[in-house]
Amino acid sequence: MQTPGYYRVEGPYLRLQGQQCRRCNAKQFPPNPTCRSCGATEFDSCNLSGVGVVASFSEINAPPAGFSYPFLAALVTLAEGMTIAAQLTDIEPEDVKIGLAVEMTTRRIAETGSEGCLIYGYKFRPRLTD
Repeated sequence: MQTPGYYRVEGPYLRLQGQQCRRCNAKQFPPNPTCRSCGATEFDSCNLSGVGVVASFSEINAPPAGFSYPFLAALVTLAEGMTIAAQLTDIEPEDVKIGLAVEMTTRRIAETGSEGCLIYGYKFRPRLTD
C-alpha cells in the first residue's frame, strides 16, 4: 500500500481512539504511558463516542500556517468525561456557544511530502442528531 493510502484507512485517523485502563477501567485520551487515575501501565484500546459539548472556545485571528481564517479552537468535554482540545468546523464564530452539542468528524488536516500524503484528523462540528 502506498503511504497516502495508509493514512486513509488507519483507524486512529478515522475515529477517536483512547485507552481504557485494565486496572481501574478509566478511559483517557490522548493515549498516555500511565493511567491518569491509578498509575497503571496496561491498557486496552477503546473507541470514544465522539460526542460532547463545547466547554470553552476561542476565535484565533492569526491561525498557524495551513489553517483557514477564522480558526475556531475549543475545549470539548466528551460524553466519557474527558476534555480535549480540538478545532471547530462547519460553524460561524458568532454561532458558537458554551454548551453547544458537537460531534467528531474526520477532516483533512494537511498535505505533506512529495507523494502528496493527505493527513486526516479529528475536528468537531455542531451535532446533527440527538
